[in-house]
Amino acid sequence: MNYDVIAVGGGPAGIGAAYAAAGCGAKVLLLERSGRLGGTAVQSVVGPLMGGVESRIVTEILARLGGCCVDFRRMDIELFDLLAERGVEILLHAPVSGVRLEGNRVTGVEAECREGRRIFSARCVIDCTGDGDVAFRAGVPFEIGRAGDGLMQPVSIMYLIGGIDPLRRMKCTCEQDARITMVNGRTWEEIVLEAQSGGRLPDTVSVIRLYHAVREDENIVNATQVNYIDGTSSADLTRAEIEGRRQAFRILDFLRETVPGYENAFISQMPAAIGVRETRRFEGVARLEKGDCIAGRRFADAVVRRACFSIDIHNPAGGGQAAGHEENAVGTAERAQPYDIPYGVLVPRRLDGLLFAGRCVSASHEALASCRVMCIAMALGAGAGAAGAYAARCGCELRNVPVTEIRHVLFD
Repeated sequence: MNYDVIAVGGGPAGIGAAYAAAGCGAKVLLLERSGRLGGTAVQSVVGPLMGGVESRIVTEILARLGGCCVDFRRMDIELFDLLAERGVEILLHAPVSGVRLEGNRVTGVEAECREGRRIFSARCVIDCTGDGDVAFRAGVPFEIGRAGDGLMQPVSIMYLIGGIDPLRRMKCTCEQDARITMVNGRTWEEIVLEAQSGGRLPDTVSVIRLYHAVREDENIVNATQVNYIDGTSSADLTRAEIEGRRQAFRILDFLRETVPGYENAFISQMPAAIGVRETRRFEGVARLEKGDCIAGRRFADAVVRRACFSIDIHNPAGGGQAAGHEENAVGTAERAQPYDIPYGVLVPRRLDGLLFAGRCVSASHEALASCRVMCIAMALGAGAGAAGAYAARCGCELRNVPVTEIRHVLFD
């Protein structure tokens, strides 16, 4: 079957890509390997949706979802309806297993559907898989991990806990909250670190963040951490899934024993899959660097404007932020100024017919730690979707799309 644009991956980047491309009049197919849309937000209970950004598309989608604090149980239904209204064709349970190439051009993908292998062709394929499964199979060069030892950020099981007393519960969403004084005169940070050193918590759990959920008696827990995991390895992910879930129950026991209002807490929702922060970063025409984020750099060909999130590197070899890594001090994330992201980070250097969006774009390890979060990933997808639709309509190469011609789609 033939399409103008195929977006592979139904997470924030894929949603942004499909929504933007269809809004430009393109015939769009969205392929998703699982049975739900929403990516890590739905599959891995990752919330709230983080990252500030200037993006018409992101604003419209978040308005439909009710804001950044989403209901994981119904988010995918809202996304189905949103995309259906724009005429996007959606195919679930369709993991991509191959790429169709003609010379140096990607012309489509192969998907292992339940009924067998199917081939889908398009003028533009957008890789929104997170791990860059399409770009990898097409042979696009990539980097993985940080400089020196190649370690990637740890993976985490995030989960919902219910049964919390809404009048007595505490929250901990940032470093400032971690330093609040508890009833015994000690800070939350001190209590967690003592529990870690005393063996009540896993060695890698030195920070426990408790985010508000849509229900008053629930919190999202962001605390588990499994190191030395390659998110492109099934064996590594298997080990991480098991270890992360064990950690989740140890943390639950600690919360019930320690925090007022959590005495009757229980796990109300476990994720279907562990959350992965970082894997392949592909070679593009341009590359986003840490310095661009720190300085708040502007680009003439920006497809994302005023992206805002810290250089959030979780320690690849210990707990908390990147201890011993020169980019971060323990327990902190280096601040970034609102920055632009150029179109070139979406465009492979040597291959036509393909774009990438989300956390597999062309960026350094440090820059990715900022632009990987979901609202920015969605904006990157929107940029790719608008570019793909323009190329299909005008017959130009993706690398030659004039960004000035798609800005009205992306920005107010």
